[in-house]
Amino acid sequence: MGLRYAHGLILIVTLASILGVSMANKDWGSKSNNTGWGWGWGWGYNHPINETKEGPNKIIVGGSENWHFGFNYSDWAFQNAPFYFNDTLVFKYDPPSNTTFPHSVYLFPDFWSYLNCDIKRAKMVANPTQGGGDGFEFVLKRWKPHYFACGERNGFHCKNGGMRFMVVPLFRWHY
Repeated sequence: MGLRYAHGLILIVTLASILGVSMANKDWGSKSNNTGWGWGWGWGYNHPINETKEGPNKIIVGGSENWHFGFNYSDWAFQNAPFYFNDTLVFKYDPPSNTTFPHSVYLFPDFWSYLNCDIKRAKMVANPTQGGGDGFEFVLKRWKPHYFACGERNGFHCKNGGMRFMVVPLFRWHY
């Protein structure tokens, strides 16, 4: 019974996270529904949700901060959501040297591994040398949660350095 409860709880948390990230659009709830009622739900035929002007975007992970230890990437992802299909996440980080710690990019297979920073179950998608120059690019091609983290020092950067976040790409809709 305890295992079923844990699986149910994980499912609820995952669905709530997906909903939260998808609703993080800064315009959500700030527009009138164009019916004259002005309820502010933004649900009219003319709302901006899931609408972008052009095609895919290139998004630098962390913005001007890039990919480094001690930055809260979960907050960054929430503040920069929503992300869409075929958007490209660009991970920029300094290559390893005598003065910098190396970084990498790992992709977790599930929410549980993400929560626990279980690097053993994750797949390295970018090694410590791939973040230099123009950075490592990851295209969001599937509708599923993507759980990213730095895997260096056996998950220490993930657990203690804030170097993890999740995104769920949405469909682009044009009216």
